Amino acid sequence: MSEPRIIIEPQFSVERRSLERRACSLPPQPDFLLVHFIESQIEGLSTGSSLLVNPHQTMQLPSGRGRSEVLLVRLAPQLLIETATRLRLYRTGANLLFRQPAPSLAIDQRLRTALEAMSSEMAGGAAGWREIVGSLINQLAVYLLREHINVQRSDEIELSRVGIVDRRLRRAIEFMHDNCGRELSLAEIAASAYLSAFHFARLFKKITGAPPHAYLAALRVERARRLLAETDLSITEVGARVGYASQSHFTKVFREATGLTPRAFRAAALGTPDIS
Repeated sequence: MSEPRIIIEPQFSVERRSLERRACSLPPQPDFLLVHFIESQIEGLSTGSSLLVNPHQTMQLPSGRGRSEVLLVRLAPQLLIETATRLRLYRTGANLLFRQPAPSLAIDQRLRTALEAMSSEMAGGAAGWREIVGSLINQLAVYLLREHINVQRSDEIELSRVGIVDRRLRRAIEFMHDNCGRELSLAEIAASAYLSAFHFARLFKKITGAPPHAYLAALRVERARRLLAETDLSITEVGARVGYASQSHFTKVFREATGLTPRAFRAAALGTPDIS
């Protein structure tokens, strides 16, 4: 198994790592997600295939026979919107979604070639590999807009400061982004959307496929990923900033969500060996 490598940039992130044989749940997150199977031990997901997941959707992977090597590519909606605007594909008020119901399986040779080139650069770590991956990300955005993403007008979806969201959930999602560093009750989150806790929880799960607190937990992990990669805060301080007073609890939650401890994740993101 190769050492994990991670790039985190403002409009994208890429992780090359392994998945354990147990079933794996990828929680809802604000970005477009591609899961490319470099080596797959999971039934129904062949080596070279990719899963495409829309923003704010959860995905459950079945358990496999052993470790699977994957490339996780997250693309911020703003990156795709800016690319679509340059290509004259995007108009204000439009929505971007993968064409097939997500998460959908894509067996696409050109997509596979681009993702495997990205994976190879990350595995090799030769001089300039980060710059090449960044260039491949831009090419990938163009290809996805050509072949796998629909740009269409939607009265229910809007672009907010936290990405493309359903209008009915926008206030609540923005509230969670602003307050993820403290304990939040379901009633408090629902009140930000002017809904009862019962109706809000039903609506949120219907739209995203996950309960509100699963989204909040994923948001905290995403914030922690960036703090680990972009700051020199201690692990304890990072955990506290995203709402976990206990370092052991933070480490447990982070590892369950990413497959890595916070220390190992930081080492991979910085390109340094984890000697712990």
